[in-house]
Parts: sequence; C-alpha cells; structure tokens
Amino acid sequence: MGALQSGDRSSFPDPVYRETVLEPLFDGARRHHADALRRIDRAHLVMLVETGILDAAQGAAIARALLAMEREIDPAGLGYGGDVEDYFFFMERELKRRAGADIGGRLHTARSRNDIDHTFLKLGLLPRIDALLADARDLLAVLIEVATRDRDTLIVAYTHGQPAQPTTYGHYLAAMIEVLIRDIERIEAARAIVDLCPLGAAAITTSGFLIDRHRTAELLGFAAPLQNSYSCIAAVDYLTATYDAVALLFLHLGRPIQDFLFWSSFEVGQLYLPNAFVQISSIMPQKRNPVPFEHLRHLAGQTVGRARAVVDVVHNTPFTDMTDSEAETHEMGYQAFAVGHRVLALLAATIAAGRIDPERVAVNLDRSCATITELADRLVREEGLPFRLAHEIAAEVARAVVAAGGSLTEHGYPAFAEAFERHVGRPPAAGRDTFRDMVSAEAFVAVRERFGGPGPAALGAALAGYRAALDAFVERSGAIAARQAAAHATLERRMHEIAQG
Repeated sequence: MGALQSGDRSSFPDPVYRETVLEPLFDGARRHHADALRRIDRAHLVMLVETGILDAAQGAAIARALLAMEREIDPAGLGYGGDVEDYFFFMERELKRRAGADIGGRLHTARSRNDIDHTFLKLGLLPRIDALLADARDLLAVLIEVATRDRDTLIVAYTHGQPAQPTTYGHYLAAMIEVLIRDIERIEAARAIVDLCPLGAAAITTSGFLIDRHRTAELLGFAAPLQNSYSCIAAVDYLTATYDAVALLFLHLGRPIQDFLFWSSFEVGQLYLPNAFVQISSIMPQKRNPVPFEHLRHLAGQTVGRARAVVDVVHNTPFTDMTDSEAETHEMGYQAFAVGHRVLALLAATIAAGRIDPERVAVNLDRSCATITELADRLVREEGLPFRLAHEIAAEVARAVVAAGGSLTEHGYPAFAEAFERHVGRPPAAGRDTFRDMVSAEAFVAVRERFGGPGPAALGAALAGYRAALDAFVERSGAIAARQAAAHATLERRMHEIAQG
C-alpha cells in the first residue's frame, strides 16, 4: 500500500480507489455479467430501431460493430487498464471506436447505467435461480420416489430427542416433501419478481423518447417490464426476496439432515448408509463415519449464512439506486448458489442410497414402548374406558416393561392384566394375542388413516398430490424455458436483420 500512497492523486482514478474498487468491479463484470450486458445492448438497439429513435443506417452501423465486438473480444482475457471507470464504459468506448463517436454514442439514448445495472443483475440472477430450482425439483423427485418405496417401512419417530411413536419412513419423508414444495414455491415467487425488466427506467423517471419498454422486456426473455420506474432502480426486493427464500430452503433442509445424522449413530442405527458414503477412521478401524450428513449440515449452514449476508447488506439502505445492492453484493450471493448446488446434489444421492434397518427399528420400538399410545386408544374403543384411565393403565405398563428391561410385546401382558384389573375391577377382555396386536407397530400405523396420517391410503393420497405438484413445477419451468428460447431466437434474428440494413 505504501507504493500506492505515493501515486498520482491529481486525476481520476486515485490509485487506491482503482485497486480496491474499480479493478474488482471490472473483473466481476467481465466474469459474471458480460453476456447480460451484450444482450441488453442488442435488445435496446432493436427497440431503438423499431421505434424510429434510430434510423436504419444508424442501427446497422451499431449492430455490425456490436457483432464484431462479440466475435473479437473475449471478456475472460480482459484486464483492467485504469483508463475507463468500469466494464460498461470500456465496451462503450470500443463501440465508439468501431462505429464512430457520433453513431456509437447513440446506443445510450434513453437509458442509464442505473437501469442497465439492475437489468444485467437480474439477468445474472435468473439462470442461477433456475438451476437451483432444477436441483430442488430433482431432490423432490428423489424424496417422492423413496417415500413411495418406503411407504410401509417402519421407523421410530422422535420428539424431544426421545422415541415417541412408530411411523413409516415414507411418512417422515412426506413431511420433508411438503416443506420442500413450499420452499420451491417461495423461490418461484421470488423469481417472479426478478422476472420483471427494469430497462427503460433510465436514471429514475423513464425518458422523453418514445421507447417501448415491453419490447425490450420481451427481447430479453423477461415476463414483463417492472412498471414503476422509481421501483426499477430503488426497490431491490427482488434481491432480498430471492435470498430470503434461498436461506429458508437450506435452513429447512438442515433439520432433517440433523435427524439423519442422529439416526445413523451406532446407538440408534435405524438408518444405514452403504460403504460408498462412509469414511473409516484413520486409527479406529471399527468406525463407520456417516460423513455425508456432516458435510451436508455444514454446507447447508454456509448457504444459509451467505444468503442471509446479502439481505443484511441491504438492511437500512436508502430507498434509491445505491451501490449496496449492486454487483459485489450479487457476486457474494452467487456463492450461496454455488454451495447450495452441492447440498442438493449430495442430499439427493444420500437419501436415494440410504436404507432403514428394520431389525434395529423393531428393537427400538419394542424396548421404548413407542406403541403404548395405541394401547390406551384401544382400551377406550374396545373396553369402554375413559381416556384418562386408559392412559394411566398404559403408562403403568410402559413403566413396568422399561424398568424390567423387557419387551412390550413379549413381556407387557402380565403388567397390563394386573393394572387393568386393579383400576377397573375386572379382568380385561383382551387376551395375550389381542394385547400383542394392540401394541404392534404395524397395527399402530395401519389404523392411522386420517388425513395426513401414515396409514397406507392416507399416505398414498398424499404422495399422489406431491407428484402432481412436481409435475406442475416441471411444466412451469418448461414454459419459462420456452419463452426464453423464443426471446433469444427473436433477438438473434432481429440483430442480424438490422445489421444487414
């Protein structure tokens, strides 16, 4: 820094400003936004010619220069020379050199770096959102497939870190599916805000020229122009909405990831990962470390942190065009997408490969008396007892079995018969075989056919709804891709038509 302090301070840019601000911004623009700026120049030119703001000869000269620049300038090979403020001015200078200052300077008619910046930032964000949504849909498809496969596979469901009740792996994954569907919907809603074009707002108030904002939005593949011109340069809720939605997606995924890590522990052991997903200790050869879940947990956390950082940067900024919401903030946010892709891919692969260990589940269910709620319910339905009395009898049975270190199905009947007769004053109608059915995990699940429950019919109906939601997501994404492809083709055709004069 000492050498910089002795530099020339008489003209722009100051050496320190150049090194700390201008050069990083130029480098970020050429890496992330060069193609978007190229598309903006094309769309704006087509609109200027179609509205008559530029005549055919002027449009042809600019189009030919832009096409030559696209062929001959590789943004990846550019370095910042310090003789222009930023990448935009570098490209504008190059256009003027090729087309002449009078003609080349006309491309900037009725636009500003304010609306250009937010347009290319949105164009940079949209494909990242689309790629993330594609990965999220892939994860959703895997979850639906595994939930269908394991719709009858029993697991222990936990509350407060303790065995609570039996359910099925399919039922558990269905809960994940519902949250993921809502998270995808939140990201889609944020995308709809990003999909509104700011171009034509100019600095703040649009222009006195008869521009056609709908045409430029269409040529760039946006759904529509963003209406209020002040909003185009000030209301960066497209940024905060996107990263809020991204943060929520990975925050929510982090919770079942934590469960999977717990389930795969030696003491619980209800989830088994094949060797392809297991690392062995360097000193303890008996250990099977389920490291994907550890990596998933910390990568999901990194994604949440990076996404939240973008929102935090915008906190307490003025409601106007400002640097805080622009290129470097977006570039920081792109890291959230990069890490998020890793999470979604690894989680989908791990869930597809994992298997529930039915023997460990059976032991844990039986020894924890996790089916005891259904015993109380059956006493109400079949013995006519008040629920509170039935609950007390069931609780005494569970305490006796756990104290003896026994099995509810094998050793619970004597405690049940004794507690029932003591509280009710008569022997229970249920014999030993009926008692086993009352406390079986299979019967527990099968009877829970209420809406949203784990029973086969209820879960089957839910899975059908999830498949329909996935199909709708795929259909919407296909429609967006078709619109963008059509816009790209139209812009390409019109650009060459204008260049030919």
